[in-house]
Amino acid sequence: MEILWISIAYILGLGASYLNLPPLVGYLVGGFILGEWGVDESPAIHTIADIGILLLVFNIGLKLNLESIFNREVLTIGVAHLVFTGVGFSLLFLMAEMPLSSAIFLGLGMTFSSTVFAAKMLEERSELGAFHGRLTLGILVMQDLAAMGMLVAAKGSAPSPWALLLLLCIPLLRSPLKHILTWSGHSELLLLYGIFIALGGGYVFEFLGLSPELGALIAGMLLANHSSSGELSSVIWGIKEIFLVGFFLQIGLGGLPELQDSKWILILIISLPLRAITQFCLGTLLHLRARTSFLSVIALFSYSEFLLIVTDDAVRNNILSPNWLSTLAFLITISLIIAAPLSRASHSLFIYFEQWLTFFERRGFHPDAESEYIKQAKWLIIGMGRAGTAAYNLLVQQNQQVWGLDSDPVSVEKHIEKKRRVICGDAEDPELLEKINVKLLVGVILVVPDLDARLRFSKSLRRNGFQGVLSTTSFYPEEDAKLYESGVNLVFHPIAEGGERLAERALNSVGSVIFKSVDS
Repeated sequence: MEILWISIAYILGLGASYLNLPPLVGYLVGGFILGEWGVDESPAIHTIADIGILLLVFNIGLKLNLESIFNREVLTIGVAHLVFTGVGFSLLFLMAEMPLSSAIFLGLGMTFSSTVFAAKMLEERSELGAFHGRLTLGILVMQDLAAMGMLVAAKGSAPSPWALLLLLCIPLLRSPLKHILTWSGHSELLLLYGIFIALGGGYVFEFLGLSPELGALIAGMLLANHSSSGELSSVIWGIKEIFLVGFFLQIGLGGLPELQDSKWILILIISLPLRAITQFCLGTLLHLRARTSFLSVIALFSYSEFLLIVTDDAVRNNILSPNWLSTLAFLITISLIIAAPLSRASHSLFIYFEQWLTFFERRGFHPDAESEYIKQAKWLIIGMGRAGTAAYNLLVQQNQQVWGLDSDPVSVEKHIEKKRRVICGDAEDPELLEKINVKLLVGVILVVPDLDARLRFSKSLRRNGFQGVLSTTSFYPEEDAKLYESGVNLVFHPIAEGGERLAERALNSVGSVIFKSVDS
C-alpha cells in the first residue's frame, strides 16, 4: 500500500511543480484522491507525518533566538490578532445558532495559521532570520501555545504535574546537550543525535500532556547558536522534506466534506482576506513598515493544520459534531493551495502594490527599519554564510574595501564580534538600495540560496545604475540563462567548479611530490 501513496505523491507533486506551484499542493490533492478511493490512513503515514512535523519544528528551533521573537511587536500583534479575529469568527458561528462553547472553540481555532506551511516557505527562502520571518514565527509560537490551552480545555484535564518540573529544568539541559552535540562530530552520528533529540523532546512533552511540537521546538532551541547547529540543520533538511510528504497526504485522507457543509468552506475562504487585512492593520498601527506587515500576512495566510488536531479532540469530547473534521480538512487544503502561489510571489506582489500599501505606514520610528548605510564600499557581499564569509575574507586579504550584508541579526552580531564590517539588511527590501551608493561599487557578490531572490536583486541593482561586476552562484544548469538575463556577469557553480579546483590542486601537488622524490 505504501508504494501507492508514494507514487501518487510523486506524480502529483511533479505536476504541481510544472504548474509553478510548490509540490505540497500536489501532495494535498493526492491525499483527497486516495481518500475518495477508500484508502484509509495507515499507521505508516500517520507515523511519517508526525516525524516530519517534529523534525520541521526542531529545525526551526535550531535557528531561533528568543530575544528576537518575544518582543513587543510579536506579543502585541499576536495577542491582538487572536482577540480580534477570534471574536469575529465566534460571532459568525453564533449567528448560525451554534452553541456558545462550540462557537468560541471554532472561532479561536480559525485565527491559527499553518506552522508547517509558513515555516517551510520561509525556510526555503532563507527568511527565518529576517525581521518578518522572526515576527511570523513568534506569532506562530503564540498560536501554538493558545492551541495547547484549547487541547487542555477540550480534554477537561490539565497536563501532568511533572510538566511544570520539566519546564523548570529545561535551562539546565542546554549545556549537556550541547556537549553531546560537540562529541557527535560530523558523521552520521550528528544526524542520528539530531533526530533523537527532536523526537525525544516531542515524545517527552506528549507523555506529560504538553504539545509534542512545542517539545521539538524547545529541543532545537537548546542547541541553537552551537557551532554545529547550522550543519545539523542542513543534514536534517532532506529527511524532513521526505517525512513531510506524509503529513500533507494525511490531511486529505479524511475524505471530502458533505455538500451541505460546503457553505462553511465558502464563507471561511472569503474570510481569509479579512483576517489578513486585520493583521496588516495591526502591524502598521505598531509602526511596522508596510513591507514587513505584508510579508508576514502572506506567510500566515492559510488556516492551520493544528486546527484539525484541536477539532479532533473537540469531536471526541462532544464539543463539535464529527462532520467538522472533513469540512476543516478540505478548508485547510484549499487555503494552502491559495497561499502557496501567494507566498512564492510575496516579494513581487509587494513591489507591485507598494505605492498603495505604504500609504498605511505611520510616520516616525520603524522598529524593522535598517538604520545603517553602507559607506565607502568597493565590494558588497549579500549573504554572509560560509561562502559569503570566505569571499569577504579573501577580499580583505587583498586590501579591498568590502562590506557584508545579511538578513539574520544573530549572524550579523557574530560577524561584528569578529571585526567584520557587516550590517543587517534584506536583499529583497526595495529600500535597501537607497542606502547604498551603487555607483561607487566595483563588484557585488550575491550568495543567497533562493533563485527568485537572486534574479530580483540583480535586476533591481542594474535598474539603480550599478555598472560593476555582479557575480552569484548557480546550483543547476537551467538557472544560468535566467541569471545572465537578469544582469549577472559571472556565474559560479559550487559543486562542479569546486571539483575542478580540487583536481587542479591535486595535479600541482603530484608535480611537487615527484620533484621532491627525485631530489631526495
